[in-house]
Amino acid sequence: MAKIGLKDDIYCLKRAMKIWREYAPKYWTFYMIEKILQQVSVYFSLTMSALLLDEISGARDEKRLIIFALLTVFGGFLFSVLSRAAQMKESILDSRNYYKYTQIMFDANCNLQYEHLEDPDVRLLSEKIDANTRTIYGGLMSILYNVPNTIGALTDLVLSLSLTAAALFASASGQFSGILGFINSPWSVFIILLNLGAFSALTARLRVLRSKREGEAREEISLTNRRYMAYGHLWGEDMTIFGLHPIVLEEYRKHTLRPSWLLKLQKTGFIFGALDAPKNAAMQIIIHLYVAAKAFCGAFGIGSFVLYEGAISRFVSAVDDITELITQLRINTGYLKNTYEFFDLPNNMYKGTLAVEKRDDLDYEIEFKDVSFKYPRTDEWTLRHISMKFKIGDKIAIVGENGSGKTTFIKLLCRLYDPTEGKILLNGIDITRYRYNEYLALFSVVFQDFRLFGFSLGDNVSAGLGYDEKRARDCLKRAGMGEKLIELDKKAEQDGKNALDYCFGREYDIKGVDFSGGEEQKTALARALYKDAPFVILDEPTASLDPLAEAAVYENFNSISKDRTSVFISHRLSSCRFCERILVFDKGRIVQDGSHEGLYLEDGKYKQLWDAQAVYYQNTKQA
Repeated sequence: MAKIGLKDDIYCLKRAMKIWREYAPKYWTFYMIEKILQQVSVYFSLTMSALLLDEISGARDEKRLIIFALLTVFGGFLFSVLSRAAQMKESILDSRNYYKYTQIMFDANCNLQYEHLEDPDVRLLSEKIDANTRTIYGGLMSILYNVPNTIGALTDLVLSLSLTAAALFASASGQFSGILGFINSPWSVFIILLNLGAFSALTARLRVLRSKREGEAREEISLTNRRYMAYGHLWGEDMTIFGLHPIVLEEYRKHTLRPSWLLKLQKTGFIFGALDAPKNAAMQIIIHLYVAAKAFCGAFGIGSFVLYEGAISRFVSAVDDITELITQLRINTGYLKNTYEFFDLPNNMYKGTLAVEKRDDLDYEIEFKDVSFKYPRTDEWTLRHISMKFKIGDKIAIVGENGSGKTTFIKLLCRLYDPTEGKILLNGIDITRYRYNEYLALFSVVFQDFRLFGFSLGDNVSAGLGYDEKRARDCLKRAGMGEKLIELDKKAEQDGKNALDYCFGREYDIKGVDFSGGEEQKTALARALYKDAPFVILDEPTASLDPLAEAAVYENFNSISKDRTSVFISHRLSSCRFCERILVFDKGRIVQDGSHEGLYLEDGKYKQLWDAQAVYYQNTKQA
């Protein structure tokens, strides 16, 4: 890792503060007010106590005593009320902070170029940021709390230092000799200031060393937590069938019973704690004796002595606190740089300015013109010299072995990637010249790894906030969910709610509804229908179904997609016989293009795949 300097610290801190001022502006205000009030109230109490003691030990003026007493009571009450109000408001806002952080990361993910979502290095970076946040509150979450805490500690340091300086520079009238004479001379002040400087420098140095060693342990904690999250996916059938419990438990024991990172933390805490305690005690003793000697010489009264004694104690702890917090902020720079590396991933996807023409007749034509493609950071071509056109209303099947380039072809069509070579045209114009979101709106896709979310059924179908109930129901029925809707309507009648308002699954709602695999796929198809886009694409979303069920889904979808251009991808050729046109992919190229009847008569890849699968299905039936 490159060395992190002061410029990095300042840049990362300023950027993090800017982010939090945007996402949680009120929290900063109330948290800082609460921290400053907390420190000021301490010195207000010390000052008023000193004034009362000086008055009691001196003139004992009743009016002044009453005024000081009233100021002490009402001032303390006022500080208490203000501090409590700030704490309550801060507490309310604090409960939302992790949500705010999640929102920041969610916004960053939404702005990522698609290729980064598939990049394993980017996924690893994202997991590292998440682990650092969860385990040690590193990165942005650290800034949220440590900056206001640092402001509070700085307030404490300034106030305690000003009073400590007043005690050091106070001098008694009269002539003194020996040690008392030295204490009342400027040289003693110089010596004490040197000691304070050395104390502060030593505190800062020890804090840096301690934090460095703790940081190494935290890195191991982060790695361990990432491992735990990976273990979390093991619970289920594999754990039971293969008896993986001993292996997992052994790994847990290895990293939870006397793990190396815990030993490092304990050893570091013991060593530096043993150094901190005598260092702080020695500094306090030196200054306390010095101030007591000055009070003995008459430099100030008993009230001021109490005030300065309290200030000195606060000063010693404030130096320790401020060095701790500043060191944490500096160490946190490394975590912030990881976060900013994720935020600053380049988005090189060119987004044109041409509007996509809205056509009621859906007269759109897509052309691949000598398109070749290879994924970033690879030298192998995934697609090579693809040239073809989609005509409006075409029903096209794309078939081929795994790894032949079928899904990549769809990703290029939907402009999740741009071609490495060649062009894709929409109505004769390069698709990169169109507005990106308008171009995406032309496609409704059900991918093989489609997702339904823990929202209401209606929201899952509309893929947005709010939905047209009549339209959503119609799409669900057309996708084959009619019987499920009848079942949900009966349940909704008993519960006094709308069937489309039931949540998918029980992740967020205990009364949610569980769907079978087939019902999930039909809901995903309904979502594709609801979008009502000119191009409808099914990228093997039914791969987990048996051949008959898959063929039924495709044939049903073919009939309900009407005049839309439909593209079907399947590794089962029998499911695609109804398509007017079949593209056969092999090793990244289109090797055949035609109807089922025409392709089967050719002695090519299609016939080879068809015969191989036909034998398998025939053997299955005989069995």
